[in-house]
Amino acid sequence: MSEMPLTRREWLLSERPATRRQARLGRAYIGWLRFSANRLALIGLFIILAFLLIAALAGVLATHSPYIGDLAGARLLPPGPDHWLGTDDLGRDIYSRILYGSRWTLYVVVLVAIIAAPIGLAVGTVAGYAGGWIDAVLMRITDIFLAFPKLVLALAFVAALGPGIENAIIAIAITSWPPYARIARAETLTVRNSDYIKAVQLMGASPLRIVVRHIMPLCLSSLIVRVTLDMAGIILTAAGLGFLGLGAQPPLPEWGAMIASGRRFVLDQWWVAGVPGFAILIVSLGFNLLGDGLRDALDPRSGDQ
Repeated sequence: MSEMPLTRREWLLSERPATRRQARLGRAYIGWLRFSANRLALIGLFIILAFLLIAALAGVLATHSPYIGDLAGARLLPPGPDHWLGTDDLGRDIYSRILYGSRWTLYVVVLVAIIAAPIGLAVGTVAGYAGGWIDAVLMRITDIFLAFPKLVLALAFVAALGPGIENAIIAIAITSWPPYARIARAETLTVRNSDYIKAVQLMGASPLRIVVRHIMPLCLSSLIVRVTLDMAGIILTAAGLGFLGLGAQPPLPEWGAMIASGRRFVLDQWWVAGVPGFAILIVSLGFNLLGDGLRDALDPRSGDQ
């Protein structure tokens, strides 16, 4: 009798994959099973997907201009049918400003991740693989950055560079890479003496090729988890800089700057500062829940659930 064909699930969960593609898809499927078993992680994923969708469709979903308001007839209006989340002190619709502000928040977190994560990965893997004085120098530089609170260090860099969203991104990225370097170094120290790396060395691969092609990919899963968990901190740091007037400048609808402009009315017109603060809370919570789920899914020591 001929064997029954494998179902898609059995094919993905096969203990003896026939091709690399099957092995990669199988690992991804197992990771998804672990991730989807965590209900809070699914809530975090939903929040972040909604956040991305809102940022992409802000121009369609917005009901008013985020920059121009009716100062004479719509100043500090409470939430209602015409202005769903109320208006600010300049008569601008807060709902529309929140939608457009999501774009600036996404802009900040993506650019900081793109800048900081590769720097930390490169520093950590080079330090861990090279060892000796190179490791000592790179890690002491990392320790210097870690010795200062992130927000204080970011404030110092922004003060030197000048206020603005681009300078805020650079400052946050400069202060965000050291934890990634620590993680990458720890992962590198774990694998640099493994049989796998020894075999690559015997094949004549250069140190640069070993680091870039063989060690860095092994560090990516831990780095992705840490970057996702750090997104909330990046959002809060960017909002803090905006609140202090060192981040996005008016009239950009950045959430931290919106809170700063509404702090004068927080007792009587709570929605001016409360709505952007709630937006920061929800998105930060989403990234934290997503990061926890990714940590469980990508941790090879967690075992099959």
